[in-house]
Amino acid sequence: MSAFMQVFEARQSELMVKIWEHFQISIIALVIATLISVPVALVLTRYQRVAEPIIGVAAITQTIPSLAVLAFLIPFFGIGQTPAVIALTAYGLLPILRNTYTGIKEVDPALKEAATGMGMNSFRRLSKVELPIAMPVIMAGIRTSMVLIVGTTTIAALIGAGGLGELILLGLDRGGDINLIILGAIPAALLAILLDVILRMFERTSAKSGFRSLVSLLVIAALIAVGPLAFQGEKRADLVLGAKLGSEPTILINMYKLLIEEESDLTVSLEPNLGKTDLVFSALQQGSIDIYPEFTGTALVTLLEEQADSNESQAVYQQAQEGMQAEYNMAYLEPMEFNNTYAIATTQKFAEQYNLQSIGDLQTIQDQVTAGFTLEFRDREDGYQGMKELYNIELGTVETMDPGLRQGAIEKGNVDIIDAYATASYMNELNLTVLDDPKNLFPPYQGAPLMRQETLDEHPELKEILNQLGGKISGDEMRAMNYQADYEDEDPEDIAREYLVEEGLIEG
Repeated sequence: MSAFMQVFEARQSELMVKIWEHFQISIIALVIATLISVPVALVLTRYQRVAEPIIGVAAITQTIPSLAVLAFLIPFFGIGQTPAVIALTAYGLLPILRNTYTGIKEVDPALKEAATGMGMNSFRRLSKVELPIAMPVIMAGIRTSMVLIVGTTTIAALIGAGGLGELILLGLDRGGDINLIILGAIPAALLAILLDVILRMFERTSAKSGFRSLVSLLVIAALIAVGPLAFQGEKRADLVLGAKLGSEPTILINMYKLLIEEESDLTVSLEPNLGKTDLVFSALQQGSIDIYPEFTGTALVTLLEEQADSNESQAVYQQAQEGMQAEYNMAYLEPMEFNNTYAIATTQKFAEQYNLQSIGDLQTIQDQVTAGFTLEFRDREDGYQGMKELYNIELGTVETMDPGLRQGAIEKGNVDIIDAYATASYMNELNLTVLDDPKNLFPPYQGAPLMRQETLDEHPELKEILNQLGGKISGDEMRAMNYQADYEDEDPEDIAREYLVEEGLIEG
C-alpha cells in the first residue's frame, strides 16, 4: 500500500469533516459576496460617475494579503469562521461587482431605447431586458469569485476556521509531508471544479430564466451551507485552549485539557494550529481562547519587547511573568523544564567542511552562507537581527520560509544553516549539528500556560492543576513526543495521555 493511501485511510473521517467545513465557509462567503456585489453594481449602472472609484476600492481589497486581513479582524471578531467569512467575502466582491456592472453596461443601447419606448421605467427595463441579457456575464463573475474563495479558504485554518487548509498546514509543519499536503490540496481543487460545473449549469439556464436563476442559486446555496447550523446548537466549552502551529504546542494543550477535565468539572475544547505568535496572542486578548502555552523568551522579547536581564531560566521567567501581569494583566503559570530555545543548526558535513563550532565561526564564510530562516526569526532581536549585532555577521543570502519547510530545505542542500528549535524532532532525525552560542544571544524558552487574569480569577483551581507540569518534561522527553507526532503520526492526545499516566498525574 502506498504511503498516500495509508495516510488517506488513517484520516478518512477527518477528511470528510474538513471537506464539509471548506465547502460551508466557501459557500457562505460566496453567497454574501453575491448579495452585496450584484445590488451595488446595479445601482452603479444608474450612477456611472461614481462607478469606477467604487470598483477601484473593491480592487484594492484584493491587493491586501489574506493573512493580514485575518490578523486585522481577530481583535474584533476573534478566531473561527466569522472572520474567515468576512475576509473571504471581501476577496470575492471584485469579480462579481465588475462583471455585473460590465454586463449591464454592454447591453445593446438600441434594446434599452426600445424598452423605454414601450413605456418601461428604469426598474422594469432592468428586470425584463438588461438582467436577462447580462446574466451569463454575471454568472461568469460569480464563477471566478468562487474559484478565488475556495482557493483562499485554505488559509482560514490559521485562525481555527477549519477546512482543508488544516491538512495542508499540518503537512507543511511536518517538514513538507507531501502526502498530507496532497490530501488537503486535491479535495480543494476538486471542490472548486465541482462548484464550477454546477455554476456553469446555472449559467446556461440564466439566459432563459434571467434573474430568477440567480435567486434560485443563492437560496439553494444558502440552505445547503447554513441549514445544518440550525440543528447544531453546540454550546461553547467552559475553556477554549489554543496553540500555535506545530506538534509541540498541540501536545501541550492536550495535556492541559486532560488535567483540567480530570481534576475539575470544567469542559474544555481545543483550537490547535492557530498560526504564529501574534495571531494566537491576539486571540487570547480578544477572548476567543482562554489559555495557550507560550515560551518565556517569546513572552519577554516578542510580546513585551524587552531584552532579558539575565539568561538564567528562572530569572527570565520571573521577568516575563511580572511583565505580562503589568503590561497585559495576564497570569503566567509555572514553566516546564525543557528549554525549546532557538539554535543555529547545520549538517555535520557543512560544519566539518568549514570547521564550524560556534555561531561566531560563520563570520569567516558569511558571504558564502545561504541561511533558511523563518520570517519571525529574521526580524527578532533574539534572532538574526541580534545575531548580526552581537556576532558581527551579515550572511550572504537569507531565505525566509515557513517553519515546517526548514528541515526539508537543509536536508536537500538548498540552504546551509537554519534557525531551529532545540526540541524539534527533526534535530535527531537529520542528525543536525548545533552551533554554540557563547555570547548567549538566545534567552531560555520554557513553555508555560498563559491566560488572562480574569480567567484565573474565575477558575482559581487552574493554577494548582496546571502547575503540576511545572518543572516537568525534559528536553529529551519533549523531543521524543514531538517525534512520535511528526514521524510516527501518533495522535497528540494519545501522546499527552501516555505521558501524564506515566507521571501519575492522571489515571490510566
